[in-house]
Amino acid sequence: MESNKYSPAEIETKWQQVWAEQGLDRAVENPDQPKFYALSMFPYPSGNLHMGHVRNYTITDVVARVRRMQGYRVLHPMGWDAFGLPAENAAIDRGVHPAQWTYQNIDQMRAQLQELGLSYDWEREVATCAPDYYRWTQWIFIQMLKMGLAYQKEAAVNWDPIDQTVLANEQVDSEGRSWRSGALVEKKLLRQWFLKITDYAEELLNDLNQLPGWPERVRTMQANWIGKSTGAQVVFKTEAGDALPVFTTRPDTLWGATFMVLSPEHPLVEKLTAPDRVAAVEDYRKAAAAKSEIDRTAEDREKTGVWTGSYALNPVNNEKIPVWIADYVLMGYGTGAIMAVPAHDQRDFEFARKFDLPVRVVVQPVGESLNGETMVEAWPGDGVMVNSGPLDGTPAGKGEGQSVPAAIAWLETNGKGQGESNYRLRDWLISRQRYWGVPIPVVHCPECGIVPVPDEQLPVTLPEDVEFSGRGASPLAQLEHWVNVPCPACNRPARRETDTMDTFIDSSWYFLRYTDARNPESAFATAQANGWMPVDQYVGGIEHAILHLLYSRFITKVLRDRGLISCDEPFQRLLTQGMVQNTTYKNPKTGKYVAPESVADPQNPVDPDTGDALEVFYEKMSKSKYNGVDPKAVLAKYGADTARMFILFKAPPEKDLEWDDADVEGQFRFLNRVWRLVTEYLTTVGANVGSPTGDGATSLSKDEKNLRRAIHTAIQAITEDIDGDYQFNTAVSELMKLSNALTDSPAKDSPVYAEGVRALVLLLAPFAPHLADELWHQLGNPDSVHRAPWPAFDSSALVVDEITLVIQIMGKTRGTLEVPASSDKAALEQYARESEVAQRYLEGKEIKKVIVVPGKLVNFVVGS
Repeated sequence: MESNKYSPAEIETKWQQVWAEQGLDRAVENPDQPKFYALSMFPYPSGNLHMGHVRNYTITDVVARVRRMQGYRVLHPMGWDAFGLPAENAAIDRGVHPAQWTYQNIDQMRAQLQELGLSYDWEREVATCAPDYYRWTQWIFIQMLKMGLAYQKEAAVNWDPIDQTVLANEQVDSEGRSWRSGALVEKKLLRQWFLKITDYAEELLNDLNQLPGWPERVRTMQANWIGKSTGAQVVFKTEAGDALPVFTTRPDTLWGATFMVLSPEHPLVEKLTAPDRVAAVEDYRKAAAAKSEIDRTAEDREKTGVWTGSYALNPVNNEKIPVWIADYVLMGYGTGAIMAVPAHDQRDFEFARKFDLPVRVVVQPVGESLNGETMVEAWPGDGVMVNSGPLDGTPAGKGEGQSVPAAIAWLETNGKGQGESNYRLRDWLISRQRYWGVPIPVVHCPECGIVPVPDEQLPVTLPEDVEFSGRGASPLAQLEHWVNVPCPACNRPARRETDTMDTFIDSSWYFLRYTDARNPESAFATAQANGWMPVDQYVGGIEHAILHLLYSRFITKVLRDRGLISCDEPFQRLLTQGMVQNTTYKNPKTGKYVAPESVADPQNPVDPDTGDALEVFYEKMSKSKYNGVDPKAVLAKYGADTARMFILFKAPPEKDLEWDDADVEGQFRFLNRVWRLVTEYLTTVGANVGSPTGDGATSLSKDEKNLRRAIHTAIQAITEDIDGDYQFNTAVSELMKLSNALTDSPAKDSPVYAEGVRALVLLLAPFAPHLADELWHQLGNPDSVHRAPWPAFDSSALVVDEITLVIQIMGKTRGTLEVPASSDKAALEQYARESEVAQRYLEGKEIKKVIVVPGKLVNFVVGS
């Protein structure tokens, strides 16, 4: 290697091999060291890294590398979220087995990660599709079954009437059509497996207060998803005596209920439908089944519904009210039935006006007199209760002495209902009628019922002789030799469960497996898990703010309650990195995106096909928008260290990053400057110059003191940037300042310069690890820079002996003067008066006033 030329390809290949041979990044099990668990959300093995991956993993890698240098034992693992629909689609489209496609992609992506110089402990690598991993996913499921947290019930699923198969939500397009057949998807009731996450709703909500290291936005999103509301459960009755329970947050408005609305999927719809209403109800139910939940509940959508022909009895006054069905009521939320109070709920009001249903006012605003027949919109606010029997005259509201608690007390006293909390959160439906997932480890026996597969028979592995057509039932259900097995309890003929698990289960405990990844006897040893958990820093995209993070919190609490771990929460700190965006060209007339290489003049961009002027803006990188940047191309041209530096420098980690080729080039030039700075130092002064130690620093020249101040300012600032809110962009700026200070310093033959070169390389190490280790080695150090201690900040180096005093005459600067930093106001004025500048400008003039700003300036006000 030429000593005067920075060659990233050569350097990076060399050091990646050295690190692997040394096991440099292996997690050390040393209880005498403080622990630090750094984790990025593991990727789906699609085959190629994108820039979002590069940003996520680089952020976490810097944190891990700094903590090692600061004396922590660090766990920084990587693995693969490898089950799921894309692999099964690949099997259908490419004619390859999902396992072959998945492991091929894993090999490819692992190599790409290693090219980035990420400090992973590859000995702890996991893949969720590997039997030695999903064995323990199945074991955890069985623990939940034993705890009463896993159960089966009938639930609505997406059904493709042409392919005769169940579809996941992601297989249904925005128009409600099947991704493969194009058929309108129907809702169908099937027996499905659920996990009782609702048993933990209150704890999941309350424990958000234990997570101050999470973004407030994410905690709010989770709180809203859990959706706690307080009110009352009230049971209406049909004329035949069947119960129709409803939950309402406003039980005080029960006296204003003029009709009921059921979900089209409610189990009592058929029984309630009068003979002359059957055709209309069935047509409506079919139409509702073809719509998505988002479409059904849209606020601005016109309300639709149909009367069943039956009535229910309002429990507070025994009034008969008609029972309707409408698609804006969902069976998955609450009880699937609502009481409608149109005077005080806008959605109910619009429904009532459309179908000419009564509107009865029960909350009268203070100073107004609402009339249900003439109202033009609902009144949802407070006021005074009217037309409400025992509540008349009570102030409307939820506070003490107001109508809501009064209504709950009345309901409970009279046996009409009871106060309770309700949650938007539903139990977690984990059944998937697909092949490429974890088989649910139970057997259905006609004699014994549901029987878990014994631990010693785990894992229940996926059979390989499977045909993938995308049609019909799950591929597993078609393999009779796999499905038909003896019951583990009674040995009679039985059938395996053919559903596989939602892949979110695989990713809801992987962070625990990393703590003891090669354990063949258990999912993890409790001592190992407790020694590393919780994760100290978790990094991933905001798109996982709810489901993945909520499910991981749930599984952690379940395993804690099972006595397997001691922590309450899995992730102590969470960083949701911003997106990587790039310049995007779009034709506003056609809505089509245009590839940048097709734009002849970026200053005046037009569509090459139509000649239309193009919109230009930054948007998240995506193949469909032609604005992606291939990490391989960047690494080939500039090297991994430059890619890392740009990713870290361009924006704070939580903000969106706008890609700019010029800024990438700028970081490459900076690393070249660092290379030249160190190699020129070695060829001129070299290792013959030592670093100052102890009191030797007190006898330094002014230039040496200035340089040492720049060194320790950088150490202090970069340490604070990394230990605080991870402001890596300003940390890289400080590295540039230190490099400039060393370049500009006249004290290049000083021990302080040697100290500065050493500090620059140490501070650079987490950001540009390959270059730093190469320079560290050239500086004569036998071990890796990544095993060296993080540089210590010396506060005495920041003490300023002299300051530059500005001398002004009538507010205009006339010169400067170096004076002792300890000078008081009187001394500063004296130095200024005696200066050559003052002598020259004040000669023959009367000084009327002297203004002294300590540490900055002296201003002389003179007469004319």
